[in-house]
Amino acid sequence: MFLKNKHIKKYGYQILGLFASVRGYTLLTIIAAQYLSARYIFAPQHTWSHILSDQKLLMLVLATSFAIAGGYLINNFYDAEKDQINRPHKYLLENRVSSSFQLLCYGVLNFFVLVLSVIVSLRTLPFFGIYIFGLWLYSHLLKKQFWTSNVFAVLLGVTPFFVITLYFKNFSNIVFYHGAFLFLVVLIRDLIKDLENFKGDWVRQYKTIAVVFGETSTKKVITFLAILTFIPIRLLLTQKEILGTMWYYFLIAIPFLLLIVLILWKSTSQKTYLWLHNLLKFLIVTGILSIVLIRFPL
Repeated sequence: MFLKNKHIKKYGYQILGLFASVRGYTLLTIIAAQYLSARYIFAPQHTWSHILSDQKLLMLVLATSFAIAGGYLINNFYDAEKDQINRPHKYLLENRVSSSFQLLCYGVLNFFVLVLSVIVSLRTLPFFGIYIFGLWLYSHLLKKQFWTSNVFAVLLGVTPFFVITLYFKNFSNIVFYHGAFLFLVVLIRDLIKDLENFKGDWVRQYKTIAVVFGETSTKKVITFLAILTFIPIRLLLTQKEILGTMWYYFLIAIPFLLLIVLILWKSTSQKTYLWLHNLLKFLIVTGILSIVLIRFPL
């Protein structure tokens, strides 16, 4: 009985470790974001029953989710030594799953991505093939390069929404305003993450902005990007009739970003940078959930 419980506990930790490795919570957020944006932004004329019964859309959502999960696995594989320094607790949890098993899962997930893309359309196969290659290239090489690592990471991060844009062929102004806002916020979060991971990046000789130019210069870049974010926010605030009650989200985002910049300049510890990183995650997730507010007019 004791041995049985021990094995159950071991497998439980391995499942939890695999869930952490593929960022299961992030994948669920991305899936929710894709469906909410499909219903309220890209195809507001369709009902939920129409959106949820769209098999091609489901396959695209699954393909992007599997590709991102595979991207996280290969990223963990290359970042293992760095994570031991920056995030020892996270490393211990994810290390419950062997590297060989993670690579096996990476291969299986990418196989399913390609199969699903072929089922949707042969034209989507090159797109997902390039996306898979891009995720690998970022983890293997670009992540260590100056500046390109941040921009490339953000581009890979917003690709799931680009897929939905292409699927519904909706290229309205509000879609691009949303995209610009999301791009800048995710880029700010990525730069704060570099400050948070400074020690491990420096040891592993990653050429991040924080490592190359130091904390003060990185904070200046983040401040500039935060100010730049007000441009898409201003453009979105002019779309009151389309945004509905979500309009208030972008209004609140202004003081929220100013508060983050203010705290950033007073911060010097890894703990505070982690806190700011999580605050920006909260802003992004809240924005995703706020999409449903579009249905409620002001």
